[in-house]
Amino acid sequence: MAILTFIGAAQQVTGSCYLLEAPTLGRVMLDCGKHQGGDEVERNVEDKFAFDPHKVDALILSHAHIDHSGMIPQLVSQGFNGPIYCTLATAKLLAVMLMDNLRLYEKDLEYENLRRRRRGEKPLKPVYGQKDVQHALRLCKAIRYRECLMLHKDASVCFHDAGHILGSAIVELKFKEDDKTKTLVFSGDLGKRDSVLMNDPATLASADMVLMEGTYGNRNHRTVLDTVEQLEKILRETWDRKGNVLIPAFAVGRTQEILFHLGTLHAAGKLDNWQVFLDSPMAIEITSVYEDCYELLDPEDMKKIKRVYGPSMKAFLPSLRYARTQEESMAINRVEHGAIVIAGSGMCTGGRIRHHFKQRIWNERTTIIFAGFQAKGTLGRILVDGAKKITMFGEVFAVRARIETLGGFSAHAGQSELIEWISNFTPPARVMLVHGEPQTLEILATKLKDDKNIQAEIPYVGQVVHF
Repeated sequence: MAILTFIGAAQQVTGSCYLLEAPTLGRVMLDCGKHQGGDEVERNVEDKFAFDPHKVDALILSHAHIDHSGMIPQLVSQGFNGPIYCTLATAKLLAVMLMDNLRLYEKDLEYENLRRRRRGEKPLKPVYGQKDVQHALRLCKAIRYRECLMLHKDASVCFHDAGHILGSAIVELKFKEDDKTKTLVFSGDLGKRDSVLMNDPATLASADMVLMEGTYGNRNHRTVLDTVEQLEKILRETWDRKGNVLIPAFAVGRTQEILFHLGTLHAAGKLDNWQVFLDSPMAIEITSVYEDCYELLDPEDMKKIKRVYGPSMKAFLPSLRYARTQEESMAINRVEHGAIVIAGSGMCTGGRIRHHFKQRIWNERTTIIFAGFQAKGTLGRILVDGAKKITMFGEVFAVRARIETLGGFSAHAGQSELIEWISNFTPPARVMLVHGEPQTLEILATKLKDDKNIQAEIPYVGQVVHF
């Protein structure tokens, strides 16, 4: 009988990781994500694998977001040497994201060890390094959408477009057990229908077990049209009071979506004279990857970009400026008003956005726009929840900036879309709700029972189930 262990993203949104074991399959991991929120150095010290990485045969990666991939270098450093199955676009994104995450970790570790030396304490050793990242990238084996790869004679994996970010996949695993073929489907992160740049999530109909994410299982999003109108209104009001706009954005997916919408506002003559700054070396690199993989994105949106401006996001939005260096980033502070600054990290746990907060969060003319999910414990969540003061860089800052949330730009499916997706499966598929906060998953489970008579389970971290 197959054994599934829930290691992360069970009654929590970050740290996606599951271990599937079966005689004909071996030991296969689904995702290897990092918990987000809190101190990066502390996280790397505290996060421990609940299994022996040497004994894992393969890793199947749904997509490149760090909360799904960020622990891969540690996995490799502790002995994993099997294949990492992912889409080609995911492999390209990983090459950027894992190296960027390493740079952030090394910087934080250097600062922490300086503090330790000052206190006469022993410095911490790095838990992984560049060699581990490079080795992990060499282990990647790319699979196209709808291409089924035989893991061996009795097991296969197939990827389907999840519509979440570039390269994101729904995982379909098939393996034999007692002359019967069993199927496990892992949704990864499901995108919204009709989201810009992304194709709609693929639908599947048959499985013995389905792991479905429930990030927004408690509510639906505003429509994209309403959200763009909200964005236009916020920009106009901030422009009128001679302010600036700060947008914490995830480098993958959300940044490109925001740039697309700003480009459409520009094309419609509704962007005024705003200067748009993309202040994230990683997001700049990721945008280039998106431009290299246009064939995987929504054809109608790509026609709109190519027809008017050619296949370049920067040409699509002429006021866009890239800030690659620290000097270019610091120069943005000299712009008194009329600047839209898109910078990481998306949950404000690090990155250049915090330095822009330092310069402007105390100014009532500033507007901060959140366009993505903010996990508990992150600075982004603290601000969204209405904090009047925050602490950064050992200093207390008053929060006088206007805080706005654009729910319609989420890269995750809302409640009704999740229900519609899971309803395609023929009963009696066993449904496990993951990647969501406990109360949110309980609301989704109740909704599934009441509306569709689907009995969904909510596993906890460390739970082991047999199927």
